[in-house]
Amino acid sequence: MNDPRCLIADDHPALTSAVSSYLSENGFEIVGPASDGRRAVALITDEKPELALVDYRMPRLSGADLVRALCEASPVTRIVVYTADGDERLAREVLDAGAVALVLKEAPLADLVRALEAALNGSSYLDPALAKNPAPGGKLTQRELDVLGLLAEGLQHEEIGRRLGISSETVRTHLRKASDRLGASTRTQAVATALRLGLIT
Repeated sequence: MNDPRCLIADDHPALTSAVSSYLSENGFEIVGPASDGRRAVALITDEKPELALVDYRMPRLSGADLVRALCEASPVTRIVVYTADGDERLAREVLDAGAVALVLKEAPLADLVRALEAALNGSSYLDPALAKNPAPGGKLTQRELDVLGLLAEGLQHEEIGRRLGISSETVRTHLRKASDRLGASTRTQAVATALRLGLIT
């Protein structure tokens, strides 16, 4: 099996070099690097890699706009955002835009590999520094855990409903309650938080 290809998009050459070397040593084939957002979109359009590791702040195109452009250019690519900004609002913004993972640049490089592997396997990942703990007394019900677990497998609301024998509207209700208890504002963030807390696998 070929190594998964990962586009690197970052405008800091030293960081790009270090990250590229580390990922190459850990089983990833590097595409790029791209030093600005427009170049990243062009590369992802041509190469259609399995993964893209993208700096949040880039010249020419950046942030959620860049994430949306990359998702549109290559829907098959799983986008992982790499940022120095430990801001929960930013995390919600990029996850809503289509990214499946967010890793802080201060995190160990081993965490970056975990995030990319999770993305490759169809799961989400949120840097533990950004994942909120559940509120005191805010235990999730078994059905809420079931819904989050099936979401983590990539199932849609209707499919989850069929699997659990409930309506898709009931699925949404369970997801909303679970998200509230986890302090998550999106379903991706709820799944990522539950995974990081070991509530689901």
